[in-house]
Amino acid sequence: MSGQQYLNTITENATRLGMRLQESFSEHTRDLALTRGASAAYLDNLDDRSKNIRKQLDSNSDREKLDAMKRLIALISKGRNVSEYFAQVVKNVASQNLEIRKLVYIYLLRYAEQEPDLALLSINTFQKDLTDSNPLIRAMALRVLSGIRVPMIGNIVVLAIKKCAADVSPYVRKTAGLAIPRCNELDSSHLPSLIQIITSMLKERSPLTIGSVAVAFEAVCPTRLDLLHQQYRRLCRMLAQVDEWGQVDLMNLLLRYTRIMLPRPVGDELDSDVKLLLTSVEPILMSCNPASVMAVVRVIYYAGPSVYLQKVVQPLLRLLHQSREVERVVLVYLLILVQKSPELFSPYHTRLFLRTDDSREVKRDKIRLLLRILNSDNYGAILREFIDYSDDTDDEIVGDSIHAIGRCAFTIPESTQQCLTALISMIQSGNDSVTSSAVMVLKTLVQGQLSSTVHGIMGASREAPLSIIARLAGKIDDIKNSQARACIIWLVGQYSPSNDPSPGPEGISEWAPDVLRKTAKSFGQEAVLVKLQIITLAAKLLVLCPGDQTLTLLSQYIFSLARYDPSYDVRDRAKMITSLLSGVLPALFAGSHEERGGVVLRQEQVRLVLFEGKSGIIEEQSSRLGDENALLGSLSVVLGKPTQLDSLLPDWLEKGVESSLRDSEDDKPAAAAVVTAISSTSIGQRAKTMAPVVLTPTSTSRPDSRQDNTKGNFAQDLESFYADAASSEEEESEEEGEESEDEDEDEDEEDEVDSGGTESVEGSPESDDDEEESVNDVEFQAKNSGSASSAAQAE
Repeated sequence: MSGQQYLNTITENATRLGMRLQESFSEHTRDLALTRGASAAYLDNLDDRSKNIRKQLDSNSDREKLDAMKRLIALISKGRNVSEYFAQVVKNVASQNLEIRKLVYIYLLRYAEQEPDLALLSINTFQKDLTDSNPLIRAMALRVLSGIRVPMIGNIVVLAIKKCAADVSPYVRKTAGLAIPRCNELDSSHLPSLIQIITSMLKERSPLTIGSVAVAFEAVCPTRLDLLHQQYRRLCRMLAQVDEWGQVDLMNLLLRYTRIMLPRPVGDELDSDVKLLLTSVEPILMSCNPASVMAVVRVIYYAGPSVYLQKVVQPLLRLLHQSREVERVVLVYLLILVQKSPELFSPYHTRLFLRTDDSREVKRDKIRLLLRILNSDNYGAILREFIDYSDDTDDEIVGDSIHAIGRCAFTIPESTQQCLTALISMIQSGNDSVTSSAVMVLKTLVQGQLSSTVHGIMGASREAPLSIIARLAGKIDDIKNSQARACIIWLVGQYSPSNDPSPGPEGISEWAPDVLRKTAKSFGQEAVLVKLQIITLAAKLLVLCPGDQTLTLLSQYIFSLARYDPSYDVRDRAKMITSLLSGVLPALFAGSHEERGGVVLRQEQVRLVLFEGKSGIIEEQSSRLGDENALLGSLSVVLGKPTQLDSLLPDWLEKGVESSLRDSEDDKPAAAAVVTAISSTSIGQRAKTMAPVVLTPTSTSRPDSRQDNTKGNFAQDLESFYADAASSEEEESEEEGEESEDEDEDEDEEDEVDSGGTESVEGSPESDDDEEESVNDVEFQAKNSGSASSAAQAE
């Protein structure tokens, strides 16, 4: 027992020690975010711990303030309104703790617009932070300053933007570009000053900054495209280096400039500047950002000839499987592109097949897309897909797929028999939506086949289409959809004339009177659309066989019911038909008390009105993307309706502006500039005799050409360079002190004659330094092909 008790005691002590160590470790590392629980602690039980936030913000401990700010940011991330702490947070805007200041700025960015009066109390602090050594603090100070919606501080904001636009940090300059539109919205009277800032920032060499400049340009002065003349070619060359979202804005700006300022391409002939843009955007097709890729597609579609479109096929198909949202937009792009070049996407039809988990809009767009790339090579696979889609659980997708089968028959005549077989089998299905859609498509196909037979376009006989109508007429009782029933009744009436002997009335197909009998029985329960077709069917059969007593009684019964129908359309149709037939069957209206006047038509005239009055084929309505003027990249093509966010793309100019306006210093040949610089200086001979000095733009070291260049040794910094120069001069002066003054004068004359040869021994360090700078600058330009931007960074 004693051994067991001793073991239990050890176990309990070990457990307590472990718990103590865990609590101590959690307490000392809760601000280090070493584990997921440490970071997530600020998002848990916020309601219980938010009571002490105000007290923590007023505390003298930076740790308490930091904890309170983290909880406030966590509440903001959850959508809570914590503007009540604004006064306490503003007090900490000048905190010496960098982490606290960052969080305070994030809070102020969120609520500065709601509390502008309190934010004004910290303007002096914001202005002071614009000179902070940390670029992140400078950028956030400008963001908060431009986010205070008080017009009276407009001058201060403009001065802050102007100062940050010339900042050494590209990130701060980018923030300045994004602050320009907000300043313009605050007070438009500062527009001239903002345009000057944009003009200077258009010369920006940093790829990180130029995207924000494009945003500011489009928001503040979108019509001042003349400011881009000398920057156009440089901006085109910078496109591949700009950040992803900056590429989108910059490409849209350059595309608009191209359409307004450059000449229209004629065939495959392109202006050199248009070709420069197309060449510059091509590498961005490999970007991981879908927005950048689609912006490139927009540039190529609107600025390049058709031969350039083949370059966008694979990048767009790659984006189809990136996400559902991206797929939705890419399909809209494809629907517009295939209108211009459907043959580019036809070989890739299998990548456009529907998936079970696709959304309704994606499925509908894919069906439209498959129809547009349909050709004689791929129609078999696509038609089988459409037949499979008719079993979808969504009735709209079923209707679209069945209508697509009908379009296949019209587009590819070889597939007509296959389509008819599939549609007839669908009529026998128990699904009402499938049956109704198949009936309406069959109506269009039969009408098209019969009209083609009449005009001798097709060699097929009338028996096949009429047999389809007869089969549809026999199933009139099984079809409940009102639109499908109306289609069948119209087909029966339109194609009921027959020259073959039949058991029914003379000159009428045997199935036509039977359809009239069935529909007359259910006339009162039919939809308005069906009633209208029943009235028209009765009139057609009466005109074909006016002497048949059975047809006369059925028609009289239908007209009597229609005369007192609740629908105005049905009553008006009955009145119009009876007036039309008054000259054919006067006895039919013998009991009517209405006196009818006017012109009375003969039987042949009435037949012409009823059968030939509306014989055109009703084509499928064009889709929402059928308009050739749909703007690629606009929101309206995705939503299917115009929006206020759409901006019209300007049309091309016939000749464009002068190309010389786009000439700049960057376009001059670099080699010629280097040769001119070398020939115009007196140190050319020395540059030939000395060993080449290799400089790197990012290095701060300078070579000592006095002695160490031949050995390959270089001074570490400027101070050591001067120290070495001073020590060498002291040694040389001691050696020369033993010589006479005449020899010194001769040596001075020789040094003056030798321009660019060996250096003067008695020259001062400053003159040696200036001479070394000129030599190194020339050699650096020669090694870097005279690039102006690289030379500037090297200096």
